[in-house]
Amino acid sequence: MSIPDPPDHAPGAEIARQVRARGIDDPRVLDVLARISRARFLPPAERSHALDDRAVPIGLEQTISQPYVVAVMTQELALRGPERVLEIGTGSGYQTAVLSFMAAEVFTIERLTILSLRARSILDGLCRTNIHYRIGDGTLGWPEEAPFDRILVTAGAPGFPATLFEQLDEKGILIAPLGEEDAQELTLIRKVHGFPIQRVLMPCRFVKLIGEEGWSEG
Repeated sequence: MSIPDPPDHAPGAEIARQVRARGIDDPRVLDVLARISRARFLPPAERSHALDDRAVPIGLEQTISQPYVVAVMTQELALRGPERVLEIGTGSGYQTAVLSFMAAEVFTIERLTILSLRARSILDGLCRTNIHYRIGDGTLGWPEEAPFDRILVTAGAPGFPATLFEQLDEKGILIAPLGEEDAQELTLIRKVHGFPIQRVLMPCRFVKLIGEEGWSEG
């Protein structure tokens, strides 16, 4: 199927073209990336790097993810529209925005209050009304809202996210970077008859997942 180029005036058109050139071919993912301005989620001093295909600092030793990685994670979630998605690590809110256009509901957890409030302000400004926010330890998930059809972890975990997997619905998909502090493997985990089926997607490097079932803050 031929995928049309996004209109040049679309705020994320250049990012959509970049990731398409690297193999992203889900039309819905490309359409949503084209709609969203990445610059809007960056601090003013970093907005000149909005189109760079790399992670960019957003303060507090956190980053906005590389556009290609956002595209890969979103495509691999295989969202069709009715899903309830749990996101661990609101961060800048950019990935949250992408998810909110592609799923019925997004539940996003951020441990840093400043980042959560900043992201919510931006997302409210975009009239995203299907997002639920929590400030706290994302490694523990959101048990009272479980189960979730999809779970996306946007920080590097030291091992298998057992509690989050428990909150994943049968046949659901969990994507998380797993590995060491300085290098991880982006891993897709499916729940099949209650058991995890894992597939490595690509090498990656994310900031540490801090929490009771992640890395210590020190």
